[in-house]
Amino acid sequence: MAKTVAILNQKGGVGKTTTAVNLTACVGAEGKRALLCDIDPQGNSTSGFGVDKRGCEKSSYHVLIGECPVSDALVHTEFKNVDLLPSTMDLAGADLEIIDMPNRERLLKNALAPIWDDYDFIFLDCPPSLGLITLNALTAADTFLVPIQCEYYALEGLSQLMATVRKIKRLYNPYLDLEGVLLTMYDSRLNLTQQVVTEVKKFFPKKVYGTTIPRNVRLSEAPSFGQPILYFDKSSKGAKAYVELAKEFLKKNA
Repeated sequence: MAKTVAILNQKGGVGKTTTAVNLTACVGAEGKRALLCDIDPQGNSTSGFGVDKRGCEKSSYHVLIGECPVSDALVHTEFKNVDLLPSTMDLAGADLEIIDMPNRERLLKNALAPIWDDYDFIFLDCPPSLGLITLNALTAADTFLVPIQCEYYALEGLSQLMATVRKIKRLYNPYLDLEGVLLTMYDSRLNLTQQVVTEVKKFFPKKVYGTTIPRNVRLSEAPSFGQPILYFDKSSKGAKAYVELAKEFLKKNA
């Protein structure tokens, strides 16, 4: 049965989608069957795998509102062992559509249940907010992974995120656990980076990945070519970092 990991941070611009796309691709390249569910209305993970959002007749929106089974919406990507549940702008209004549905927090979990045995890992790229879609993700997930940028405002909003997680654990998903914290946009030359790392490790003892993700131009360029960094530029610092992250992730989940 697949392990389901939500990748989230309600603060935008922290490398959430970059991590979702590249961790999924690298885990697939390591021989594991991986599914990335794009449940962010911006649909950047969908574009990151080279899938045209405008050509998607079925998406995570249709799955969430119960209009189609998840198997009908899946896209088999050209990348090794990686499938995608794409997102479209339709998802932007989903919060309002599902608010009155029974068991509204379990819609995603129930939708994914039929395909749990088809994958080793299911990753959820969450929206940068703590609304109903993120609630669905955290109810469906076994664990959650938090990317944090090595910048001044890194810890801003984290207490709110953890408070939300505690509430979801209490009400909907008692088994939800922190998978790990990933430091992104890392530059070891900056004093500020070291200060942020110290604070994050204080905030999340023993949960911070040893692998860090550097600032890397090739990493920023890859999405516009519709490719994960491993396929876009295998020799780049960004690719090497995500390969290391995937290995660290898989070692912890062996």
